[in-house]
Amino acid sequence: MAAMTPRRSGASVTEAELTVLRTLWEGGPATVREVLDRVGPDGQDWAYTTVQTLLLRLQEKGCVAADKRGLAHVFRATVSRDQFAGQRLDEVKDAILDGAAAPLVLRLVQNGRFTPAEIAHFRKLLDDAEQRSRKEGR
Repeated sequence: MAAMTPRRSGASVTEAELTVLRTLWEGGPATVREVLDRVGPDGQDWAYTTVQTLLLRLQEKGCVAADKRGLAHVFRATVSRDQFAGQRLDEVKDAILDGAAAPLVLRLVQNGRFTPAEIAHFRKLLDDAEQRSRKEGR
């Protein structure tokens, strides 16, 4: 299944909705009851109807789809965690940094911990970017 980009801005996803979306990313498709069981401490005071409302809001935003299985609807994420994160980072880049990616990337690298494999991947990406810049005459 190809994941979809949310119809509305990822920034409009609330923290509670993000908690629900995380359960679908981590545990796969689920009914309202299964999501409620998965949220654990993050949603310990949530009622069934709260989770149902959050799932319906995520469905309206294009982040979740529902399939009918028996009497219950089974909800699944239609946007991957990576796609969602990318959209959020693009929004920060555009809204705060006037479209400049370098300050965002530099900040993330300065404060991150990376495996040797991730560092090697970064080097390849930088080498590719450097080659593109040379071809474009920058």
